Amino acid sequence: MRIFVIGLVAFVAAGSACDAQQSIPHVDELMKQYDFDQNGLLAASEVAGSRYARQYNRWDTDSDGSVSKEDVIQFRAKFGIAADGSRMSKPSSLPRPVSPQSFKIPSIASLLRVDRDHPPTRQLSSNSEYILRTKLHEIAGEAYVVLTDHTDSNYLESLNQLADHHGGDLIQVEDLARMGESESELERLRGELRQRKVKWVAIAPRLETFRENTVLGAWELLSSLDSDVELDCQPGFLLASDFPAFKNLIDQSIHYSSIRSKELRPFAISQVQNSTETRSLQKSAMLKSHFKESGIAVPIVAIYGAQADAAPRLPGEQVWNLKVKSRKKFIQTMPPDATKSLRDSNLVVMHGHGIPGMSCSLDVDGLPTDMSGKILLSGSCFSASPVTSDLPAMRQAPGGYEVQPRDAFILRAIDNGAVVAFGHQRLSSGFPHLYPVLESWVAGQTVGAGYQQLINALIELGDFKPGKFLIQKGQINNKRLPQNRLLYVVIGDPALQPIQQAN
Repeated sequence: MRIFVIGLVAFVAAGSACDAQQSIPHVDELMKQYDFDQNGLLAASEVAGSRYARQYNRWDTDSDGSVSKEDVIQFRAKFGIAADGSRMSKPSSLPRPVSPQSFKIPSIASLLRVDRDHPPTRQLSSNSEYILRTKLHEIAGEAYVVLTDHTDSNYLESLNQLADHHGGDLIQVEDLARMGESESELERLRGELRQRKVKWVAIAPRLETFRENTVLGAWELLSSLDSDVELDCQPGFLLASDFPAFKNLIDQSIHYSSIRSKELRPFAISQVQNSTETRSLQKSAMLKSHFKESGIAVPIVAIYGAQADAAPRLPGEQVWNLKVKSRKKFIQTMPPDATKSLRDSNLVVMHGHGIPGMSCSLDVDGLPTDMSGKILLSGSCFSASPVTSDLPAMRQAPGGYEVQPRDAFILRAIDNGAVVAFGHQRLSSGFPHLYPVLESWVAGQTVGAGYQQLINALIELGDFKPGKFLIQKGQINNKRLPQNRLLYVVIGDPALQPIQQAN
């Protein structure tokens, strides 16, 4: 009988009987090996094909499609296995859901600023409780350039109007999605940008050429204008689903007036999938506290999953706690007072899981139809997903959500009138990378400045070199694709100043 129990322990920890002789790794090592998007959670797709694939559903006891470190620890504890893989003297009691008393809200000022020399601890990383360190990068020129592969006269007319507004030029490319593959084309464009002494580059791809390698090809070009491997100008993408929406984006950009700091009206949306996953709620609470210091209120919508009944709720006014029935149901209609607050806002910040067509359990159809002048930042995965991808389709995203071909969240926001939107084409790291951009814009910097500083910090973090930005054919099935971290997208005029700096 004792032999059977030991064999059972090895089976449940390793995933199959043939793995019984393999050692049981520390749960931290398990997470490090398979948490490809580094979001502190395991998705079924991340362990697919491994010895843990059959074990995944047994870890995911609440069937929410995501497995945390605590979930694995709970499962091991049932069989007397400790977090480090050793045998316990007796099975431990299971961790309890986060209680209101244990739900901590640190100040943003207290968070660690990380870089290659100062990485976050595993605990901080699993809770996204840090901020990427960014810095200013000197730019020699002052010129404005629009880089586009549009050939339609309507689009070109709008883009020429924007270029004229900034006293700049328009440069045409045959195909922005393949620009980075041609060294002769890159060298031609480098010469054009150097000659003009460019400061701002507005990249305007056609909808069908807005792909991962379009973004990465832009970094290949803009990081090679001088000897350092950093973007040497301030970028921004100009994109919409159709010409009327595109024209509206350009017209708004030309006539835009920066939001005065005292007129800033933020609105935060968070997602709480279950009773232990509260980091997104924490980030909204942190923003609320941070803006309160300047006398600015931050209304919050917190969207709770079916397994989140025991999760904490934020106190105070202008907090709406909504609930979805399952991971396949998203919010499309908010209470009237929450809807009015969202419509009255001019800055929307979102934290939580996402897929094409959804961010933080808010359906893309739940966005206001009129978002004129709004700034939107989504920390969700796939919030800027392209119509055509250079990578294989993912069946499941972090959080256990099924990936379907739907409209990208920030693209819909632009179509509905937003003037600036921030998101990620694939797997986002959320708050640690979103906040530096928000911080830059609130401080009065341009759209392109905040974007440039983020990408430069990520280039340094990933130690990228010239010629290594594009996704190559041999990397297509690489689950640890290093370029993923560079796939953040800002749609907006790079020279636009979203918010005036407070006096």
